[in-house]
Amino acid sequence: MARNKITRDAAAIVTGAGSGIGRAFALELARRGGRVVCADINLAAARETVKRVEELGATGTALRCDVSKIEEVEALAAKAEAWFQGPPTVVINNAGVGAGGKPVGVTSMDDWNWVLGVNLWGVIHGCHVFAPALRAAGRGGIINVGSTASFAAAPMMGPYNVSKAAVLALSETMAAELQGSGIHITALCPTFVKTNIVKDGRIDAGTSGFAEKVMRWTGIEADGVARQTLDALDRNQLYVLPQLEARAIWRMKRLAPSLYARGAGVLNRLMTAKA
Repeated sequence: MARNKITRDAAAIVTGAGSGIGRAFALELARRGGRVVCADINLAAARETVKRVEELGATGTALRCDVSKIEEVEALAAKAEAWFQGPPTVVINNAGVGAGGKPVGVTSMDDWNWVLGVNLWGVIHGCHVFAPALRAAGRGGIINVGSTASFAAAPMMGPYNVSKAAVLALSETMAAELQGSGIHITALCPTFVKTNIVKDGRIDAGTSGFAEKVMRWTGIEADGVARQTLDALDRNQLYVLPQLEARAIWRMKRLAPSLYARGAGVLNRLMTAKA
């Protein structure tokens, strides 16, 4: 294995591997010679990903896992270690859901709990369960899938924004804690990637229709995002912002945070008035 190329010939675990970015990660790891545990709450979808992994000449196994439940993530770790006959070397905390279209105070607590359960607690569970094994091995990496929402805080997306902001904070915390340990941490923060998150999410019809159009017009393919992010993990690069607009928002938010917030508010009022 090439020096520091931890994504080559990896023993990898991918959550939310049944579709979208998770599936793209699983297939790219397969192309790099990896063995891939494809975990998803939808076992049939995970099995379809494994079929595609095997078509690439790699090996994979499908496991059902609800990442919002710590006991299921612990069971995933035990089954994966038995299948690998050792600890994983790459863990990708990718499983995620979306909810939006209502302001804070109108968004239901059920939606808050659902989004935070998967997007935040799912990542916390993955890091809590797998970080000790990687630390003991002294080598490996974790990718946490965030979003431009981690720092953009667009209106009407409270639960999603909060969950992804916390994922970024967790990733930054772990990068500091694991500095010099041989464990790499990467946070992926894209804008629109062509996935099913809008269609499968709890997003109001007007907002979801707009989001679907933007995704269709500006969204990028998940395959390229997966390649870029795995390469970044090999380099021990903390932040991955794959699109130009993500990098522009990142800089604007840091250079002029108050102006950015006012601009987001004006945009929200204009969109609300048109609705």
